[in-house]
Amino acid sequence: MKDKILSYLKGLSNKAQPILHKTFDVGSAKSKLLFASLVGLYWNLSPQNRYRIRLAAFAFAILSFGIVVGRITNVNRIVKIEASQKALKVEKSGVLELNLPGIKLNPEVYIFQNAEKVQVPVDIRVPGRLAFNAEKSKVISARAPGRVERIYAFEGAPVELGSPIVELYSPQFISAQQEYFLSSSMATVLESSKTMNDLLGDARITQQAAANRMRNLGASEADIKTIENTGKTQSNLIMRSPLKGVVVKRIVEPGAAVNSGDVIVTLADPKKLWFLGNIFEQDMRFIKPGQKMVLHLEAYPDKEFIAYANYIAPTIDPQTRALMIRADVENTDDLLRPDMYASAKLTTGMADAVVVPQTAVVRIREMRYVIVKVGDESFRRLPVKGYDLNSKAFAITEGVEPGARILAEGAVLLNDRFAKQED
Repeated sequence: MKDKILSYLKGLSNKAQPILHKTFDVGSAKSKLLFASLVGLYWNLSPQNRYRIRLAAFAFAILSFGIVVGRITNVNRIVKIEASQKALKVEKSGVLELNLPGIKLNPEVYIFQNAEKVQVPVDIRVPGRLAFNAEKSKVISARAPGRVERIYAFEGAPVELGSPIVELYSPQFISAQQEYFLSSSMATVLESSKTMNDLLGDARITQQAAANRMRNLGASEADIKTIENTGKTQSNLIMRSPLKGVVVKRIVEPGAAVNSGDVIVTLADPKKLWFLGNIFEQDMRFIKPGQKMVLHLEAYPDKEFIAYANYIAPTIDPQTRALMIRADVENTDDLLRPDMYASAKLTTGMADAVVVPQTAVVRIREMRYVIVKVGDESFRRLPVKGYDLNSKAFAITEGVEPGARILAEGAVLLNDRFAKQED
């Protein structure tokens, strides 16, 4: 290999010599005199400047050698460019037709089906979210000033009807207990004396008023009965759950002071939820209370949840230009959570459509296309209108006639050929 390179460079040198002699007449007297003058000037320079001149001369020699080599080794390559003939036709309607002469599609990859019209449901998509059912939610608030002594149930804790939630020290509750105890004792004494019926009636009224006061402060019927039977009052008020559910939110900490009206905890029933959706103005006429809706959530793509509309807002939201609709959802399996995004499907009627797999639909921005076979080697890409029946099927309402051979599998691959021909 080394010998070949040396031989090649020697040949280049032999070819370059006539060009150099032709360019510079090195044998003439003038050239010799000029050369001697240049040598004298060179040696009169300082060593540093002579070094710079040598570097410049070396760089110029390399550049000149490259130019000479480029002139000697001029290579004229013939590049063969084949012009590709486009096999794509564009009709006036915008439909594309592709011809693939001599190409046979693999039947295992490209599968066709006949277009047949069938009855399909006409659905409206309603976007929205889940929320706790406000009718099944409660807040426990302080009904008198006091101090939180103990919290029995924290966030997420399940509670039963009547379960203790908060223990509260309240001077007003203690006063109400003593009032009830005294009125009960007085009524018992007067009841034994048959001569004081008027006083007994007043005592019963006072006793009932004291009991109502205890109820207003949050005491249960059991607490009132305990005072009447045992004659003992409680040091603290135990506030109990008014429903079966979970603790959603806790506002206060143990030992915190509260005023009358301060919210302590929020309770809700997780099995009773609401779906809050938005209906667009053009679909308002299809909505009625009591209608069945099918919910789909991203968390469970293969599951359907049933909801029933129970409320339709009387006004349009001025910002979203949508009508709010509310529906009851039964969360029997505890799969749903409030604030989950959901999409409801509302069936408004039936219509004729061609049902194809989702793999047959080519989606380009906002447009939908299908590819049909019009000949042995010819295919057309048609724009269609329709909607998703589900995650696996698409209903074509416009764009395809019955009997057409629709490409059900491999549409995306064949569409790449359309795209290449368009380019």
